[in-house]
Amino acid sequence: MSRRRRALLLGGLALVLGGLAAFNVAGREAALERRVGGLVGIVVAHEPIAAGTRVRERALAIRRVPARFAPRGTTGDPQAFVGQRAAVDIPAGSDLTAGLVAGPGARAGAPPSGPAVRPGERVAELVALASPQLVTAGSHVDVLVTPEPRSDGPGEAILALEDVEVIAATPLAAVDAPAGKDAPGPRIAASLRVTLRQAVYLAAVQDFARELRLLPRTAGDRGRGRAGLRMAPDVP
Repeated sequence: MSRRRRALLLGGLALVLGGLAAFNVAGREAALERRVGGLVGIVVAHEPIAAGTRVRERALAIRRVPARFAPRGTTGDPQAFVGQRAAVDIPAGSDLTAGLVAGPGARAGAPPSGPAVRPGERVAELVALASPQLVTAGSHVDVLVTPEPRSDGPGEAILALEDVEVIAATPLAAVDAPAGKDAPGPRIAASLRVTLRQAVYLAAVQDFARELRLLPRTAGDRGRGRAGLRMAPDVP
């Protein structure tokens, strides 16, 4: 084989392999985007915001992150926070959520609305399917988790927590709800009174669960003992 022909063959092979590599990379990128979602904007504190001060637009910025990793209870609209008072000190770079601000009519120095958090308790923030009319501050709910279904089996729902007190609840518009959630229905950003262990659990499932639901309880219903109950679609 002549040197010229060998060079042409090697050049053609390089083009084919380069095209296959580019196709493989593009396929991997598309698969990754399907898994974590496209980029979405979230509001963050561009500078420190002291507790009790009103949030100014210049103190805010937008950060873009994959939809799957967008914090629950936040939005990409800075106007949702402008004019409200910071309920706590908010460091620069923090993601803003409904639980970090009070209403625009709150007095400077006033404590955040809702019950005080007692020693050993934590406040867990999440976005979940729930009725804005029934799930309100002071109500109690059960937390239902729907994990991502395994490829070799049907999906299921898990009763994760029972009789959890709602400290704050804010209805979300459809445009503010996290991307990638297919179940229909209204969503709320909720702050729940939980233990440390429960707070860590809720933080984990929000990254990996397909959906969270808050099931409202009737007033005075404090029954427990069914946490961990699992139900698959084929169970009557």
